[in-house]
Amino acid sequence: MNKGRMVSIHVDGEDKTAQISDWTIAWSKKDEALQLTCHFPSKKTYTRPLSDCRIVPTRELGEMLLKKRNGSIVKPIEKAMIYGERYVLVYYPGTAKPYLHKLDSISFVAQTAIKESSVFRYFATVANARRDRASSSDQQSIAANVVRQLEKLPACADTALYAYCTRQNGKQVPGEGLIYPFGVNESQLAAVEQAFSAQISVIEGPPGTGKTQTILNILANILLRGKTVAVLSNNNAAVENVYNKLEKFSLDHLVAKLGSQENRDNFFTKLPPWPSAEPEAAPEMAEIQEMLARLKQHLHDHNRAAQLQAEIDELNIERRYLQQWQEDSGVPISVPLDKYGLSPRKTADLMAYLSHLGEQRVRLRDRFELLFNFKIFRSKPFAQRDARLSFFHALQMHYYDKALRDKEAALQTCRESLARGNFTALLQALTVNSMCYLKQHLHTPDRASDTFDTKTYRNHFDDFVKRFPIIGSGTHSIVNSIAPGAILDYVIIDEASQQDIVPGILALGCAKNLIVVGDSRQLAHIPVKLDLPAPADAYDCERYSLLDSCIAVFQDAVPRTLLKEHYRCHPRIIQFCNQQFYDNELIPMTQDKSEAPLRLVLTAKGNHTRKNTNQRELDSLLKVLDGEGEPIELDKDGRGFISPFRAQVKLSGSCLPADFVKDTVHKFQGRECDEIVFSTVLDKKRHNQERLDFVDDPRMVNVAVSRAKSRFTLVTGDEVFTANNGHIAALIRYVEYYAEDGQIARAPVVSAFDLLYREFDQSLARLQARLRPEDSRFQSEQIVAQLLREALSEEPYRTLTYHAQVRLNQVTSSINPALTKRELAFMRNRASCDFVVYFKVGKTPLGVIEVDGGSHDRPEQAMRDALKNSILTKSNIPILRLRTVESHIEEKIDGFLAQWASATQ
Repeated sequence: MNKGRMVSIHVDGEDKTAQISDWTIAWSKKDEALQLTCHFPSKKTYTRPLSDCRIVPTRELGEMLLKKRNGSIVKPIEKAMIYGERYVLVYYPGTAKPYLHKLDSISFVAQTAIKESSVFRYFATVANARRDRASSSDQQSIAANVVRQLEKLPACADTALYAYCTRQNGKQVPGEGLIYPFGVNESQLAAVEQAFSAQISVIEGPPGTGKTQTILNILANILLRGKTVAVLSNNNAAVENVYNKLEKFSLDHLVAKLGSQENRDNFFTKLPPWPSAEPEAAPEMAEIQEMLARLKQHLHDHNRAAQLQAEIDELNIERRYLQQWQEDSGVPISVPLDKYGLSPRKTADLMAYLSHLGEQRVRLRDRFELLFNFKIFRSKPFAQRDARLSFFHALQMHYYDKALRDKEAALQTCRESLARGNFTALLQALTVNSMCYLKQHLHTPDRASDTFDTKTYRNHFDDFVKRFPIIGSGTHSIVNSIAPGAILDYVIIDEASQQDIVPGILALGCAKNLIVVGDSRQLAHIPVKLDLPAPADAYDCERYSLLDSCIAVFQDAVPRTLLKEHYRCHPRIIQFCNQQFYDNELIPMTQDKSEAPLRLVLTAKGNHTRKNTNQRELDSLLKVLDGEGEPIELDKDGRGFISPFRAQVKLSGSCLPADFVKDTVHKFQGRECDEIVFSTVLDKKRHNQERLDFVDDPRMVNVAVSRAKSRFTLVTGDEVFTANNGHIAALIRYVEYYAEDGQIARAPVVSAFDLLYREFDQSLARLQARLRPEDSRFQSEQIVAQLLREALSEEPYRTLTYHAQVRLNQVTSSINPALTKRELAFMRNRASCDFVVYFKVGKTPLGVIEVDGGSHDRPEQAMRDALKNSILTKSNIPILRLRTVESHIEEKIDGFLAQWASATQ
C-alpha cells in the first residue's frame, strides 16, 4: 500500500492492509450509508459497508468547532469520527445524518466556555436589561436585536472577544512589507505598523489627524495579505467617509455596504462592478520598501519643521506683547547684548540671577558668578539699580530675539534636509507606487462570482468575502450582516470613543483581530443607566466607552499610537486644544497666514438663561455678524452654529441666517465647518453644578473648538465660567490673549431689562436714574413704564397714553360671544393687564403690553398667558409681550406703538 503505511484496513474481520494500494470512503446514495472501497495494485476495487470494516487508527472527538480550509465560518459539532487521519465523519447538533469530510479540507477549533465567563454573562445581562427596560418600541427592537446577535456569537478562542474577555492580547507577525497607497506621515506609519503587531491595537486620533487615511492604509495592507475585514462605527458618517475615499481611488468594488436590512437591499440592488481596465505596471515590493526606508529618514524632519514653525509663531506673539508692554511702560532699553554671546537658556539663567540679586550691591563672589557662568567681565552694568533694571529688560527682549534666530536657523536646516532628500517627490512616489502595487495585486482573472443576492449571499459567504473582502456596517448589525458562525480576519471600529461596549463586543465576537480607532478626549457615548455591577471596573458599560475599556483591559499590553500631525484647523485654533487637552503633543501642519481665526462675544451680565436657551447670546451674535466688514472667505464647508443644548439649537433656527448649519456639539462630532460659532448658554445666575459640569466638560469643549477650520467664535457670558475656572474659562483667556482687539466684542447688546441685575452695563445708568418706584413694585415694570413715558412724549404718539394694572374685564367685554366659559371665568378672577395703551381722547383701549419675567416659563403661568392672549385676540386688541431676557426693548415698544402713529399725526 503506497499511502498510509501506518493505517490498518480490516474488512469482514480480515486484515487487507498488505494487499491493497489505497482506500477511500464515500457516501452511497443507493444504500444511504458510508462505504469503504479498497484499491488493489491490479486496479481492481472492492467495496463494503463501512460498518463491516475497521480502520486503525480511528479516533473520536467530542464537542468542537469545525472550520473549512481557507473558510471563515466555524460550526459547532456534537462529535467527529476520524478514520485513518484521512476522513472525518461529522455529527452536527440537531441532525441525525452525519457528514463526511476529508481531514485535510477542514480544521477543528476547541470550543471555549467564554460565554459562561462572568464578563460575557455581564454583557448579556446588560443587553437583556436594556431590552426589558426600553422606553419605546424602537429602542426595544434595537435592544432585542443585540440580544439575539450576542447569542449567535461563536465561542471560539481565535476571536478578539476571547482576547478581550480573558485580557490576553496575542502577538502578530506583520509578514511581508507594508505599503502606503494613501500617503503617510510619521505617526500614521507607526500606527499601521502597530496594527499588524498585535491581535488588539489602539489608534488614538485627535481631530484632524488623518484617522480615515490611517484606516485606508490598514485596509490596503489587509487586502494585500488576502484577508477579510469589517469597518464599523455607530456613526454612519465615519463609515461613509471610508466608502467615499475608496470610491475616489476606484476601490469601491471591493466593499460590501451592509448593516441594516435597508442598506443590504440597496447594496444588492446594484452590485458595484469589477473594473475592466488593466492596472498600471507596478514596481517590485523590494523597490517600494527601499523607497519607504529612505522616506522614514525624512518624516521626522518634516514634523520637526512644522513644530519649529509653531514655536516661532508662539514666540513672535509673546515678543509682540513684551514689546507693547515695554513701550507702554516707557522702559528704556539701550543695552547691547550680542557681545555677550548668550544662548536663550543662559539669558533666562542670567535674568533669574539678577532677580535673585534684587537691589543688593554686586559683591566679589557675584563678580565671579558672572564671569564663570556668563563670561561677563565688567559688572558696571549691574552696579546701579536703574542700570540693572534696564539690563534685565534688555535681557527679556534678547531672549526672544535669540530664541527666534535659533529656531529659524533650525527650521532652515530641516527644510534644506527635506529639499536635498526630495521629500515631497519621494512621498508622492511612494504613494503612487503603493497604489499601483495594490491594484496589480488585486487584479486577478479568476476573481469570485458576482451572482449574489440579499437572501442567499450568506449561504456562499466564503465566496462572497473573496469578492467583497471589505464589509461596512454599523456595530448594531454586523452579526446580522455576515453568515452564522463567520469569523473575519479583522475588524476596525472607528469613533470608538462614542461606541458603547454593548453592542461593540458584537464586532469582537466575529473577528480574529481588532483595531480600535478613536479619541478618549472627545465626547463619549451616553450610557444607559442600569446600575448593574460589572465583574471588573474595566468592563463597566456605564463608565467606559469601548475605546477606554480596551485601554483599561489590556493596559501596557495593547499597542497605542497617537496620531499627532493635525491638518484641519488654523494653527491658532488647534493650539488651544493642543495646550489644554493633548499636552502639546499635536503638531499643526496648517499655516498661519495672519488671518483672524478667533473671535469672542461676551454677553452683558445678567440672568439670560431660560429652559436651556439664551436669547441674549443669539442677539449678541447677530449684532456682531451685522457689524462685521468683509466676511471671512469660506470654503465648501460653510459655517456652523453649535451648542451643548438642543433647545438653544432650535431657538437659533428662528433667528440665525439660513446658511448656518445648526446642531448640538454631540451631533457635530466627526463633522467640520470653515467657521464655527459655539454658544455656551449658561450665564451668571441660572445654573446648577451638574449643568455647569455638562457644558464645561473637557470633551465637550475639545469637540466644539476643533470643529472649526478657519474661524472659531465663542459666544458666552464669562462670569459663570470664570468662577468655575474650568475649560471654558481657559478658552476665554486663550481667545483674549491671541485674538486681535477687533475680534473681541464685550456686551454688544444691552437691554433695558439688564437693570434687573445687580451689575448692569454703565450705559444704562441714565435710565436707572429715571425709574420711579411708584410705577410698580416690580423693577421690570418700572423699566417699561419709563420707556413708555419716553416713547409717548415723542411727536407721533402725543395723542396716546397708557395706564398700568388695568383689570382685563375693563379692557375687553365679557359679552363677547366668542369667549369660552374658561376664558370668562379667568376674566372674573381679577385678571389684569400690565400696561394698556389708549387714545387720550375717547379712552379707547388700543393695545396691551405684558412684562414676562422668569415665572412665565412655568406651566401654570404659561397657561394663564395663553388664556389672556386668546381673550385679547378675540377682542381684536393686539398684545406685546416683553420677556425680561430679551434685548431691543425700546425698539419693540416703538414698533408696537407705530401701528397707531398715522392716526396721531
